[in-house]
Amino acid sequence: MTSFIMFAVCLLASCVGAVAGYGGGVIIKPVLDALHILPVSTISFLSGCTVLCMAGASLLRGRGSGVKLRLSTTAPLALGAAAGGLMGKWLFELVKARSNEAALGAVQSFVLLVVTVLVFLYTIKKDRLPSYHLTGAGVCLLAGWGLGVVSAFLGIGGGPLNMALLFFCFSMEAKEAARNSIFIILLSQAASLLSTLAQGHVPEFAPLQLALMAAGGVGGALLGAELEKRMDNRAVEKLLMALMLVIILINLYNTAAYGAAAGAASA
Repeated sequence: MTSFIMFAVCLLASCVGAVAGYGGGVIIKPVLDALHILPVSTISFLSGCTVLCMAGASLLRGRGSGVKLRLSTTAPLALGAAAGGLMGKWLFELVKARSNEAALGAVQSFVLLVVTVLVFLYTIKKDRLPSYHLTGAGVCLLAGWGLGVVSAFLGIGGGPLNMALLFFCFSMEAKEAARNSIFIILLSQAASLLSTLAQGHVPEFAPLQLALMAAGGVGGALLGAELEKRMDNRAVEKLLMALMLVIILINLYNTAAYGAAAGAASA
């Protein structure tokens, strides 16, 4: 039953994540945390692997969609995110080494809650706020680095932050931003995984769990590609808003639950 739940969560999260440019990790991570199926560090690792599979499948499946990658912008963003991912993994391991699983879960849930609330507020008001067309590889590398640090630390792939940045700094429409966000996620998650493997920080897990979550990620990406064809930019934006509300509620619960558990553990 547990394995089926993990597969179902990854399938649904990756489907909507592929459409919205979230990658799915921002849903997978807090939902599995809330279910307390596995330790926090194990969920972070498996979520990252799932997002990597989902991003690769989504980009391959969406090649003929007509929505192009803006590589002059997104390539340096993705490289910066990959570099930032190494720092994010280092911060994750630092917090993990100095706290218990409950405290780690509380920190991750709270940071993700704050990030999602800020992005939600921006998305509501973005039509009344200025947007920019930033250029220059240096600016993109720096912005990507910041995205990578936060995303790797949280184990989410970076979806909400990616979308907000692409809206605000590069004036992308929702569908274009979603596709470019998936490209950034692919590179940043690949760097994060390589760092984890190189440092020997892979947590214990059952191979079947990874296989099912990865299968859910790939299956969700394929379903999402079909769904995306039937949606316009406005529909994608509405999906973004709905997802953020769900993520906010889940992380409110997780922050309270892990905070209480961390307090009890230190008492």
